[in-house]
Amino acid sequence: MASVTEARKRNATHIQFYMHDTPGGPNPSAVRVAGQPINATASGMGAMFGFGSIYVMDNALTMTPEVNSTLIGRAQGLYAVSSQEGEFSLLMTLTYNFVSGAYNGSSLSIVGRNPVMNEVREMPVVGGTGVFRLARGFALAKTHSMNQVDAIIGYNVTVIPYY
Repeated sequence: MASVTEARKRNATHIQFYMHDTPGGPNPSAVRVAGQPINATASGMGAMFGFGSIYVMDNALTMTPEVNSTLIGRAQGLYAVSSQEGEFSLLMTLTYNFVSGAYNGSSLSIVGRNPVMNEVREMPVVGGTGVFRLARGFALAKTHSMNQVDAIIGYNVTVIPYY
């Protein structure tokens, strides 16, 4: 019984950072790699984010929402427009790779549905590497700002370590 009690006492780690997603402009950090033809008559998000569109991303993770804030990592992976009607949602498959600070060399993996128009979205942490090896938890995402299709998203992540 002692090991079960110890497992329940594991301390959660809380991390806050900002992801800079820029699928627009001359130097995008997210690039559309598949999907239906882009709708030339639509504007903004409707033109770029039709059902079935798939993007590969390599987005900066920073300490604060400012673009020139300290880089703490990269969010690398895929997102796909997974909703046909009603709520606009993405299927996110991404890894947060930390490149500085206490978590340097470690990563967290997120796989889940992101209903992007909701004020706060919850997605599962399904694993990790380094100090987050085999971790479980959840990420709460909240859009900090948006400029047409480019967005800065705040993340509050709670991770329960395996050990």
